[in-house]
Parts: sequence; C-alpha cells; structure tokens
Amino acid sequence: MFKIAICDDENLFTEELKELISGYMMEKDLIFEIDTYNSGEALVELGVGVVRYTIVFLDINMERIDGIKTAEMIRKVSREVFIVFVTAYVDYSLEGYRLDVVRYLLKGNANFQSNVNECMDAIIDKMNYSVIKRKFDFKEGRKEIMLDRLLYIESNLHRLEFHVMEDDETVYTMYEILNVMDDMLSENGFIRTHQSYLVNVKCIENVVRYKVILTNGVELPIPKVRYTEVKKKFIACLGEV
Repeated sequence: MFKIAICDDENLFTEELKELISGYMMEKDLIFEIDTYNSGEALVELGVGVVRYTIVFLDINMERIDGIKTAEMIRKVSREVFIVFVTAYVDYSLEGYRLDVVRYLLKGNANFQSNVNECMDAIIDKMNYSVIKRKFDFKEGRKEIMLDRLLYIESNLHRLEFHVMEDDETVYTMYEILNVMDDMLSENGFIRTHQSYLVNVKCIENVVRYKVILTNGVELPIPKVRYTEVKKKFIACLGEV
C-alpha cells in the first residue's frame, strides 16, 4: 500500500496532481491512497503521524508554513518519507540537498505529466519495490493474486476466505487450514492477529484496543495474548515504509 500526501494551497493544481499520480499508480497496478492538505500547518499538525505516508508532495510557496519548513518538520520525524518539492520557481537546490528531496516538479512545465511519471519511477526504484504474486486454487478457479491486494484471510469451519481488493472487495474461498497459509505468507508481511485471521500488515491502518483497523475500515479482533506481538509487528512495519 502506497500512502501519498499532496500539500498545496492551490486546489485546482492539487486535483490535477492527484489525477496524474492516480493514473500512474493504476497503470502500474499498485495499491494506493492519496490524501490532500491545503496548508503546511495541516500537515505539521500530524506530528509523528506523518510517517504514515510513503511519499509527500510539497508546494514550496505556501502561506505561513511553507514547503521548506514543512519538510524540515518531516525530517525531524523521519528520514524515510520520500519528499517531492512542487514549485513555480527553480532555485531551491540547496534546500533540496539539505532535506534529501527526491525531485523538484516545476508547475506550468509543458512536460509536467512525464516529469511526474519519472519522479514516481525514481521513488519506486529507490524503494526496490516489486509486485509479488501467488497463484491459488480457489473454489472459484485457479487465480493469480497480487499479495499487496490481499487484505486478510479468514478461517471459517475449515474453509478459508481470501478478502482481496480488486475494483471492489472480492472474496475467494478454498478448503484449507489457516496454518498452511500462515507458513506460506509469513515472509511476505502477513501476521496472525487471531486464531481465525491472517492479516496483511501493509493494509493495517492502526492497532488499538484489542482490534486491528484495516485501510478499508474493517475491524478485526485481537485476543489479549496476541495484542503485544501484533502491535510490535505493526510498529516495525511503519518504520520500514
């Protein structure tokens, strides 16, 4: 799951950039969410919560808290977030070097779309990101699944239900025990949150009050004996993105 933030006080430009990024991500068949912020203050208020984002696109020239000050806040919290400056001006190279900015995107550039695509290519290359797929023999037929799209697996009376994000959430079923899937997928970031649930840690929004909250809003229970372990794995995953 790629979580992306766009911080810009020009609403029309924000929507344009969001559309371009969405088009790129869909063409690459990648799972993503894009949040928009219309001021540096709104992003700064997140504090350490900014680490939820893989990539942040920052307009440099905003009122009050500009993009450079916002980037400085992000860097105090994390060196792992990929920062992209968006600007109408060219001469910010020293700040970009100091703040480890991936790219500058120049507003109004005739090649803006190709620049966005090249920027995203560079970030994915830096992440060494690759799409991992596996084939499963479901009751509905043999199907290849992108593991990033597999939200969780639920065990129900020796039948497994695979909850997969496609155009909408789709459920595929097979007769198998969850232990087998646990052994198969544990190295791909799936954790056993409950005797009946195997969850993709990349799709967890939060772990709180003995439940897992997924990025699609689904809440799954965690027994007390597993809570500390699940919480630790979730926090470790946040540190890797």
